[in-house]
Amino acid sequence: MKEACGVFGIYSQTRCDVARYAYYGLYALQHRGQESAGIAVNDDGVFTMHKAMGLVGDVFFDETLSKLGDGTIAVGHVRYATTGSDSAQNIQPILVNHNKGRMALVHNGNLANALELRIEFEEKGAIFHTTTDSEVIAYEIVQERLTHGSIESAISAAMDRLSGAYSLVISSPSKLIAVRDPHGFRPLCYGITDDAAFVFASESCALDAVHAHFVRDLLPGEIAIVEGGRIRFDQSHCGAFPKRFCVFEFLYFARSDSSIDGASVSLARQRAGEFLAMESPADADIVIGVPDSGLEAALGFSRQSGIPYAIGFTKNRYIGRTFIAPEQGIRENDVQIKLNPIRDVVGGKRVALVDDSIVRGTTCRHIIGLLRSAGATEIHMRVSSPPFIAACYYGTDIDNSDALIANHHSIEEIAEIIGADSLGYLSFEHVTQLTGEDTGFCTACFGGEYPTEIPGDATKTRFEQKIGYDTQ
Repeated sequence: MKEACGVFGIYSQTRCDVARYAYYGLYALQHRGQESAGIAVNDDGVFTMHKAMGLVGDVFFDETLSKLGDGTIAVGHVRYATTGSDSAQNIQPILVNHNKGRMALVHNGNLANALELRIEFEEKGAIFHTTTDSEVIAYEIVQERLTHGSIESAISAAMDRLSGAYSLVISSPSKLIAVRDPHGFRPLCYGITDDAAFVFASESCALDAVHAHFVRDLLPGEIAIVEGGRIRFDQSHCGAFPKRFCVFEFLYFARSDSSIDGASVSLARQRAGEFLAMESPADADIVIGVPDSGLEAALGFSRQSGIPYAIGFTKNRYIGRTFIAPEQGIRENDVQIKLNPIRDVVGGKRVALVDDSIVRGTTCRHIIGLLRSAGATEIHMRVSSPPFIAACYYGTDIDNSDALIANHHSIEEIAEIIGADSLGYLSFEHVTQLTGEDTGFCTACFGGEYPTEIPGDATKTRFEQKIGYDTQ
């Protein structure tokens, strides 16, 4: 399982080094995508861009940021590919030239109707340069811009045709615009710095990184337009659909120091652990979490159960998230060098092991094996989410349910496969209560209803498969 991306944008009322602000913001969002990074700077309608494969720190240096120059607007992006290959052509921002100006766009999420729209455009002669659904969004906006008087009205019209998840930050020659889809699948918030610069980001932790004061999250369906040093909002799409925020933002994707839609990510994870301890108690000596997203859930499990909490693993901080690794073989190798059990903590102990999910079962089987080799006598696996049984079409890279272990095995069988003495999952009922009440989560991957029409082909490589692109 992987997440799509992180987006960032800044509008300064005075010309300054906005690229460096974007750089710091993307550093804070690095956990959302580790394949590539990019920044586009707008200096009075002149756009300069740099993007490349790699982590933010590998892509940008002082010299690189200096070459981007000063400006009043910048947009930035970190990417993991949920649609299209991880090649250089698919790195964002997407910079578009059209007869009414230029546009730089960054996108987090996944369109459910991207293939349908792309085929429609290509049959009319459109030429695409990437294999991403983000370019489909850019193309739709540009098409609407040709017949609308402003970029924001074009975006509003484009939203009538887009189905699925999209949190966007867009720079026109004179405006910075942020957009959240009407279901609110993915997070998007904004803040203001002490010198009155407006900042948009996927998570509030990126606002903290540039010393911006959090104002609020964008509403589902809301468009925010910054122009002339002022912000205004178009809420014509708000309330068009029920809110369906991805619950896994709270369980795994978001950074624990972020706040989303008024709720603390850290406290939501602790609450998940508390619910888990009530539903699936374990006869154990210690509770440990799998770093990093399992730690808060383990703390909640410990507090509710009364079993002492312990730090059972040392994490190599220089290794990226295992979920981000593109191939299973690499993922398993990453686990081995990423986590090392602390023998004096787990040796001779009955361990309650808490993690946020089991997807294929390979990673947790390896972690359980590490604990066994370190001397743990019993391992009781507890998972702070329900079993994954369905594909996701909204930005979580589970495009095929066949690979999901819970689709083919009972809980008892999964416990045997992964080598656990017992296994317990969080219930569907409680996963919707992580923020204190049911605030409108998307739980389709746990067997809930899909909020949109299901696409005929939602595989990551659907454009290459259907249209015949060379992926080499």
